[in-house]
This record gives sequence, structure tokens and C-alpha cells, in this order.
Amino acid sequence: MGSRQRNTNFRMNFNYYLVSLLLLLLVGCADKRKAESAKEKLLPYTVVKVFPHDVTAFTQGLAIDQGKLYESTGQENSWIAEADIVSGKQNKKVVLDKNYFGEGITILNNKVYQLTWKNHTGFVYDLRTFRKIREFQYDQEGWGLTHNGKELIMSDGTAKLYFLDTLSLKSRTTLTVNDVDGQAGNLNELEFIEGFIYANQWQTSYILKIDPITGTVAGKLDLSTLTQKILAMNPEADVLNGIAYEKKSKTVLVTGKLWPAVFALRLSP
Repeated sequence: MGSRQRNTNFRMNFNYYLVSLLLLLLVGCADKRKAESAKEKLLPYTVVKVFPHDVTAFTQGLAIDQGKLYESTGQENSWIAEADIVSGKQNKKVVLDKNYFGEGITILNNKVYQLTWKNHTGFVYDLRTFRKIREFQYDQEGWGLTHNGKELIMSDGTAKLYFLDTLSLKSRTTLTVNDVDGQAGNLNELEFIEGFIYANQWQTSYILKIDPITGTVAGKLDLSTLTQKILAMNPEADVLNGIAYEKKSKTVLVTGKLWPAVFALRLSP
């Protein structure tokens, strides 16, 4: 082999290794930026108070209206109730027929809206008396429910959110939620807080902060510390689920299924 051929091979091999090294560096930088981006999305918070919670309540939804706390539960004895935040006891209650597995609730215009899981049926109650006003149907499974003051917002356990007209109670638009990894699925209990949709992500200790226009996850709360505390108190406790916002004090209440406590959080700006 001549020297010219050896030099050509050397240059080709050198260029190959150089390109490979550059690609590795680029991938490493991308992974680092992705990790830093995910880290930046964590939202700081402080626990300002802890309240007792009915440990038998398989919580599916929380809502606050005029300083009063309302809760919905699932399983065979599904119910909605006005709950005493200080004691955790229910003051007035509606128990669903055993055919229904209760899901999320929200309160708008003096009405309580409630979803059920697989029955594709929702209920509307008078807030003051809990008298059932009407039923409505939907095509998806019912999971979480909130509102933006004009429309109901519903989750079905996927990455989609459905915006329902308050008169027809039919879906008008659909929003797909995405984070840095793609579609953010398993969306469960919802709460509309200061212009953003907050969503429990089922089977995680995260609450996602979602832009209601773009569907982008703008940040997330990592409540794994609270989950660990709860499991130490009650090993039978299930997943984090339940978000309610008290506007005057800017306090967020969170709890979970079979949790013995409700945590009052203050979100940092």
C-alpha cells in the first residue's frame, strides 16, 4: 500500500471519529438541556397547614365555593358532600346508586357538576339543596372536572382535555396536553387556578400546570414528599388525587384516595 493511500485512510478514519465525537457531545448537550428544562419546571411550594381527612374517602374531586369545601368519591358507595375542613366530616351528602362509580366535581353558577367513570353519565345538582337538576351524557370516560368561568373542562385519563358548553353540556373543543417528553397522559382531577389548569397525573405524585390555550405543561408540583408522609401514616393509602383552590387566601388544598390528611399549600410566585 502506498503512502498516499495510507494518508487517505488515516484522514477518513480521523474524520469518522471526529464526527462521532461531535455527535456524542451534541447528544450529551441536548440531554443536559432537557434535564435542566425539566428541573426548571418544578414549582416550589410550602405547606402552611394540615387538616384531617376521612380515611375511607376514595377521593375523586375537591372544590371550594364561598369558603366551603366539597368532595366527591368513587367506588361502590360513591358520594358527593360538603365537608368540614376542620374536622374532615361530611355535613350533607348525596350517595350515588351502586351502578355508578363517582368521579370529579366542579361548582359553577350555584350548581354542582359531577362525572361518573364508565357510565358516560354526569349529574347536575343545586348547590344549596343538593337536589339533582339534570343528567348529561358524554362519549369518553369521566375522570376530572373543573371550569374556567365559561366552560366546563373535563379529563378522561388520557392526554386530552375537553371543553364543555355549560348549556348543552356537549364538548366544544379538545386540547392535547404535552410536556418535554411528548403527550402528558393519565390526566385526572383538575382545578383552574389563576389562568392555568392544574391536573393530578394518575399514578404519580405530580400535579401538572397546563397552559389552557396551547396545552403545554408550564410547570409541575412534585408532591412525593407528602405522599411518603401519608404512606407512613396509612400504608393502605392510594394515589394523590384532589385539588381545590381558595382564591382569597391563594391556598391550594390537596389530598388523595384514602388519605388521612388534606394539605394546604402556598405556591411560590
